[in-house]
Amino acid sequence: MVKNKAQSKKQQKRGVDFKKIRRKIGRKLPPAQNATNTEIKSKAIILPEQSIASEKAGLAVSKKGLTLKELLQQTSHHNAKVRKDALIGIRDVLLKFPSELKLHKLAVIEKLRERISDDDKLVREALYQLLKSVIFPGCKEDNKGPINSLMMTYIFNAMTHMAIEVRLMAFKFFDLLIHYFPSCFLLYAEKILQNYEDILQKNKFYLQDKGRLKNALAGLVRCLSLLPCSNQGEGDSLSYNDATRASLHAFDLDLSDKSTDLSGVVNKLTDLLPVLVSCFQDLSPSIHSMAHVDVQSFDCMSLLLQSIDLVVRFFVHASGNNQHDFQNLAPAYKKKNLSISDQSISAVTLKKIWDEFPLSSNHCLSEKDGDRYFMLNIVITEIFLHLSYGSKLSPGLLERFLEFIESSLSEKIHDGREAGKVHHEKHLISLVAFIPKLIMQVSVAWKSRILQAFTKVFENCSAESSMKLACLSVVEEMLLPEQNCLYLDPKDLEILNHSTWIGELPKLLVLLGDKHPLHSKAVLRLQLRVGQTANLSMTPAKEYENMQYFIRAFYCTYSNETVSYGPFMRLPRDIQELSVCCLYYFPFLDKVILESLASCCICHELEPFILFRVMEVLHSAYKAGHIQIADYISFFITLLSRFQVYPEKIDPMEKHEGKSNRGTFKAVVRAVCSWLSQIGDDVLVLQMLEKIVLDEISQKQPVDNIYGFIRLLITLDSKPTRLSEETINRLSEVLPEYFLDVVNNIPEEDDESTKSLIRQTRVYYLLPCFFLFDRSNMLLNQILEVMGSFIRGNVPHSKGALAKDHSSRILSVVSVLLLVLGDIKMQKLLLSCKTQIRNILESMHRLESSEDITMTIEERHKIRSAYDILTAAVSTLEYD
Repeated sequence: MVKNKAQSKKQQKRGVDFKKIRRKIGRKLPPAQNATNTEIKSKAIILPEQSIASEKAGLAVSKKGLTLKELLQQTSHHNAKVRKDALIGIRDVLLKFPSELKLHKLAVIEKLRERISDDDKLVREALYQLLKSVIFPGCKEDNKGPINSLMMTYIFNAMTHMAIEVRLMAFKFFDLLIHYFPSCFLLYAEKILQNYEDILQKNKFYLQDKGRLKNALAGLVRCLSLLPCSNQGEGDSLSYNDATRASLHAFDLDLSDKSTDLSGVVNKLTDLLPVLVSCFQDLSPSIHSMAHVDVQSFDCMSLLLQSIDLVVRFFVHASGNNQHDFQNLAPAYKKKNLSISDQSISAVTLKKIWDEFPLSSNHCLSEKDGDRYFMLNIVITEIFLHLSYGSKLSPGLLERFLEFIESSLSEKIHDGREAGKVHHEKHLISLVAFIPKLIMQVSVAWKSRILQAFTKVFENCSAESSMKLACLSVVEEMLLPEQNCLYLDPKDLEILNHSTWIGELPKLLVLLGDKHPLHSKAVLRLQLRVGQTANLSMTPAKEYENMQYFIRAFYCTYSNETVSYGPFMRLPRDIQELSVCCLYYFPFLDKVILESLASCCICHELEPFILFRVMEVLHSAYKAGHIQIADYISFFITLLSRFQVYPEKIDPMEKHEGKSNRGTFKAVVRAVCSWLSQIGDDVLVLQMLEKIVLDEISQKQPVDNIYGFIRLLITLDSKPTRLSEETINRLSEVLPEYFLDVVNNIPEEDDESTKSLIRQTRVYYLLPCFFLFDRSNMLLNQILEVMGSFIRGNVPHSKGALAKDHSSRILSVVSVLLLVLGDIKMQKLLLSCKTQIRNILESMHRLESSEDITMTIEERHKIRSAYDILTAAVSTLEYD
């Protein structure tokens, strides 16, 4: 067969130049044999000062590493986000590095003020927060002039911006500026008021965007509150105004020589007032037609009424109705003629508001919405009352306002529905302050109705509420008028119904306790003023006298022989002193209240200053005939007998708390002795007190209290003694025990440095007895005989009067005799008592040598030593 041509080609051998190597897919080809190695190996190359971060080391930078200078430059960037981030970065830098603001304050403000008119809302808001939280608080204590001038130029520029958003934000910036630098308002008052008038009059934006109007009006209220006299409303003496408005009225007028012309401000306010009334009238239909009050509409109307109220206050004061307030203006303002007709304002400008009063809705309102209407009506009433003083008003208009005032005081709003009590009282406070002057302008019938409604408010409001403070101020103004302006004639029958005001004071004082010192102080101040003027009217005097029967609980009460101290003990010192001063004006202080005061005086928690103040006032009250002599004496005797004295050196076995009050008791004893010696003839006073004092001395009492009574006794006695024989006999029985108590309670020590002090202290307690011995030789002889019987052991004594063994008994007697012998004057008196002294020495000798009594060698040695010491002291006496 012939082979296939293809097969013959396959079998044909060909020559091979290069051998073909087959590779598997995915494997890396090995390098060629003639390949060149291009790898380079070298050490790292470090170039110093080539890092941007190293250049800013030690500088104040933000989180992104930008310095304050770079951030300020970025505030002018064309991108709004970059500008906003730069402001946030500046805030971080200044918070982290406060010193940067002090160093670059003016430069920072000068650059940041450019953003006040920024087109982007977020940038303006970031700038506002930066100024509010960092810039202005950090500059508050610095010079205000440069800051004000830097800011106001750009704020005024923003107030005339084409965009309404920028203009409104400018007012917000200005509000922030005067919050931190209030004095700058009067420097630019005319221009500011003109801008407010323009934005409210030429733009009806507030009908669509009430939120923006609210912000603008809030700033206007702040500005107007800084006007002279506009912040001096009724009852400002105790700051009873609404808390939200009181913060605006806290500015203390501080005007520079660049103060604006006040007549120009008056002209601007005259133009602004109709604009405010017009805005109020434009917003009024919105709240009448809605089923529910729009919160923003309500806030705007409230701010408008507050602005109108402040303007009216300024006009009224400037027109001369309150010249005594206007006298407080700076000299630059007193030179201007500020005659304003408030009657024309009331009749023409504000007639639109009077026509809508009282504001009410056509729909059934919720309690919260009703309270909002009530607040608006309150402000309108305030405006009316400011203009009503000295003006001739329409009877119908006056009747409407009086009906609203009466219903408001009766805790009813105009439609007869109960108002929320807390919210009601909050806004009623400012209205209550007008009552004293209001009742002078109304008829007798309305006067009675208003006063009855006020009395109900005074009785029903909470003791610790701000309304109670406001009522106390009103009561003080009506009962105790100044400048001879009598609101309530004591001859009127109406005063009988309102004596309950005085009767409420002591009850209120007890209810307040010690948790509300401001309220307690207001009550006591009113009580003091009522007491000072109670003699002008029989009714207040009678009511004031009855107060003491309720005020006892204020000091302390007794229950099952247990003393319960009242709020008086825990109140501050100034309030305690105020309450003590009130005591003097009670026509009669009975025994019960004096017992309460005595219990407070002996309490160690009472400050010594208040203790002596109580004693002084009661002494003055006694001299004025307000305390009976028996009660007066009983008070001081109680003070001497129950006062607990803590010695300067406390026995470790006795647990006493507190510091030593021995010095206080010494002063008390001196005062009691001085005042009781002044109540009458010494002979008569001694006859009254002799038995009382002797009974107190006879009781087992601490040595300090017995010392006080002995001191009182020698103060009333004379030389020769006027004490009866019975008194001398009883003294001879109790004084020896007193001597031994003195020696035992003040034991001797081995330390030489303290021996002299111990001797002086012992002599201090024995000295009053030395005066008694000088006046009565019989008393000295009897006491020496009793001391001798102590050694013989013939007289039984209670535990503590004598020592437990014979040796300590004799040592105590010897110590007393040595103290007596140590006094030069007593040495002369003892010359006549040689028999008694000889008997004492013989008794000691017999006792020491007696074998019938069991004693240790140590005890016999002590007796022998004491006998030798006493014998040596007696030998110095020159007997006849």
